[in-house]
Amino acid sequence: MSWSENRWPKPIGPKPPLSRLALAGFVMSAIAVAAAAGAGLGTRSGWWNFREGFRFLRWGAYFGAAGTAISAAGGIFARPGTRRRGFLLAIAGIVLGAAAFGVPGNWYRMAKAVPMIHDITTDTENPPDFVSILPLRKDASNPAEYGGPEIAAKQHAAYPDIRPLPVAISPSRAYEAALATARRMNWRLVEGNPSERRIEAVATTRWFGFKDDIVIRISPAASGGSVLDIRSVSRVGLSDIGTNARRIRTFLKTFSDAAKAGS
Repeated sequence: MSWSENRWPKPIGPKPPLSRLALAGFVMSAIAVAAAAGAGLGTRSGWWNFREGFRFLRWGAYFGAAGTAISAAGGIFARPGTRRRGFLLAIAGIVLGAAAFGVPGNWYRMAKAVPMIHDITTDTENPPDFVSILPLRKDASNPAEYGGPEIAAKQHAAYPDIRPLPVAISPSRAYEAALATARRMNWRLVEGNPSERRIEAVATTRWFGFKDDIVIRISPAASGGSVLDIRSVSRVGLSDIGTNARRIRTFLKTFSDAAKAGS
């Protein structure tokens, strides 16, 4: 072969066609992710209520499951060595679709594993009362009043570790440590009352922007030191999917570490 025959690259033939299954699966999975993201964004922004947001989330999960299945089929037909393009597109569709139905699926699993309650407190016999937050709950579907022995029994069965926390520091120091811990957790402080040693705050969930109200009470312990009680209550929803319990556990751990460091 002469140099002149080899100086230019040989023309490349037409690209193999794109797998329609891979493309369809990716598009469906992308729609599913957009629906899931929009469900939280719209609820948080006040465009619709949380029930409509959950409806978007549910349809996003359906689309995500379908998009995953179609993308998997498209990946088989477009795998390397076949006459179709779109293998990486199919992989992307599988990942996006799995995320769209996996997150709500995990929520559903968690909801089945915890009791259908939304009011968690360390003291179920004499729970801390809301004062300054009450006007903020005027439109809340869940009442601020504690539900009584039935709710307490469900809480004790599901979260037996959530109890009043005794600490070996004075009530005034415990109040300051609790206030610092609430700020560290990025809650919006509504009231800090040092004379009554009561703190009220609002926590906002990241995705849907749900508002949960928190009240902290510091009491002097009979044997010296202090006792901290905390209560976290959702404004809407029959079940909190364990959110309030996780929040209280995180607070108690962070506060306890701070109290030990300052004792």
